[in-house]
Amino acid sequence: MYKNIEKQTKLSLKDQIAYQPGQVVSKTLVQNEKVSMTLFSFDKGEEISSHAAGGDAMVTVLDGTGRFTVGEDVFFLHAGETLIMPKGIPHAVFGEEQFKMQLIVSF
Repeated sequence: MYKNIEKQTKLSLKDQIAYQPGQVVSKTLVQNEKVSMTLFSFDKGEEISSHAAGGDAMVTVLDGTGRFTVGEDVFFLHAGETLIMPKGIPHAVFGEEQFKMQLIVSF
């Protein structure tokens, strides 16, 4: 089920993905018909434009600060904070500074 990550090993999720200048980097950990789990790193000023997911999306910031627009609402999340983005509601993500996040989408 899990891929791209060591098993039976203590680790820090934020250390499992690196920053790349001028890029959004993703690393898929799980992808199936019920759940998707992906790590992302955003360089400052990088973004994922508005889109809607096919399931409820839970994001947890692992490092730095990200700006999340969900419908008409704007949220600034810092390391350790979590936000649920409901299925079908358009959302966008912007790197206020370099930041990393874990995204879990349940279908």
